[in-house]
Amino acid sequence: MKRTGSAVWNGSVKEGSGKVSTESGALDGLNYSFKKRFGDEKGTNPEELIGAAHASCFSMALSLMLGEAGFTPDQIDATSAVSIEQQGGGFQITTIDLAVKAKVPGIDEAQFKEIAEKAKEGCPVSKVLNAKISFQSELV
Repeated sequence: MKRTGSAVWNGSVKEGSGKVSTESGALDGLNYSFKKRFGDEKGTNPEELIGAAHASCFSMALSLMLGEAGFTPDQIDATSAVSIEQQGGGFQITTIDLAVKAKVPGIDEAQFKEIAEKAKEGCPVSKVLNAKISFQSELV
């Protein structure tokens, strides 16, 4: 199985702009630019998209693993904050802060944390990211 994302860029890095799309059409020509990525102009950027992919992948992995342990979550709220920093003449994604709050009837805190940690490690997007990924989990 393959899923495709694409981008088209026009112009110089600081004055140009691009459009990002997904095979499914969920994103279709969404604008991005240097000012959207590194400034305060509203719009999307690669780090935000990585964060959304990571949070959604992790949520599904956690739901799967909870189900395998006999629990059905009422709700899983995950966020993935991706940090990009200037390093040596370029930029690098340095850390990702993954956090989850979940409502899971019948589970205790220790068991939830154990399953959530396994989901973080098992999530395919977590596996592909080389940045340090910090993690917090909370049962609500």
